[in-house]
Amino acid sequence: MDTARHLSHPPLSIVGDVGVDLVLGSLTEWPQIGTELLMPRSELRPGGSGANAALAARHIGQRAHLISAVGNDHFGQWLAEQLAGIDTTLEICDIETTVSVGLMHTCGERNFFTTHGHLQRLSAEHVLAHLQPTDAPSIALFTAPFLLTDLRPRYAALMAEAGRRGYRVALDTGWPPEGWDQGEVMSWLPHCDHLLINELEAQSIAGTDDLDNALTLIGAAMKPDASLIVKVGARGALGIEGGRRVERITEPADIFDTIGAGDAFNAGYLAARIRGGDLAEGLAAGCRTAGAILSRFPRKTIRAGEFAGCLLSPVPA
Repeated sequence: MDTARHLSHPPLSIVGDVGVDLVLGSLTEWPQIGTELLMPRSELRPGGSGANAALAARHIGQRAHLISAVGNDHFGQWLAEQLAGIDTTLEICDIETTVSVGLMHTCGERNFFTTHGHLQRLSAEHVLAHLQPTDAPSIALFTAPFLLTDLRPRYAALMAEAGRRGYRVALDTGWPPEGWDQGEVMSWLPHCDHLLINELEAQSIAGTDDLDNALTLIGAAMKPDASLIVKVGARGALGIEGGRRVERITEPADIFDTIGAGDAFNAGYLAARIRGGDLAEGLAAGCRTAGAILSRFPRKTIRAGEFAGCLLSPVPA
C-alpha cells in the first residue's frame, strides 16, 4: 500500500455544482410587480449542492476534495477564496459564474432564481483527471446531475469509473427542472452504494405516490448491499440497508434558512460511514449535522471543525 497516498488523499470526494447564493428573507407574500421590499436578513455565500456539502464537511472536521467549476469572473475568484480549507479542484470556464437568489418565505418554503452561467461547462475530462484512484476507505459523492449538462449523459459511466478507482459511490439526484426521466435515473442506480434523496424525489423516480412502494422499486434497482437514504425534511430521515429499515426522528426546530439542509445531511451521514459507522449512526450524524448548520445564520460565522461533535453526540444546546 502507498502509505503517503493513503494518508494524504481526502476520504470524501465531491463532484457537483458550485455557485454564488444570495439568500434573502422573509416574504409573507409575493410583492406587486414594480415595487421594492426591504429584507430583514440576507447572506451572500457559496452555494450549490456540491459546495454546500463540502462546506458542511469542513464544519464537522471531515477532510473533503471538491471537484467542480467556476466562471472566469470576479465571482469565480471569490468562490475559490470562500472555499479555503477545502481541497478544491475547480475548472475555470470561459463564461460568467452561476448566481442564485434564494427567497425565504415565512411559511418555511423558498423560491430560487438561478442563472445558467458556468454550470453547463463542468467537463467529464476534468472530473476524471482529478478523481484519483484510492486504496483507502473513500466515498465519491455525485450531486446535481440535472444541472451539470455536460456531465449528465456520462453520469452512469462516471460513477462506474469511480467504483473501479476504489470509491464507494454516493448519489444525490436533486430535482430536474424539466421533469423526471425515470429510465435515466434508473440507469444510475446500479452504480450507487449510497443513494441520498428526499421523499418527493423517491416518489418521482419510482413513479408512485406511495413511499413504501417507491422504496421497494428503487431498492430493487440498486446493489444488494447498497444503502437507500430518504430525507423527510424536519421529520428526520430513514434508511434501508440489507433489508433492514431504520428511522431517525428529529425534534422540531424554528429555522429561518433551510437552504442546503439535504447537503449538510449528506456530509454528516457520509462522514460517519467513512468512519465505520452503521446505518443508524450515519442517519443520526446526518440529522445532527443538518440541524447544527441550519440553526446558524449567517453561516459564514461557523468555524472549521466547530460542529465535529455531530459525528459523536448531539451538539449541546
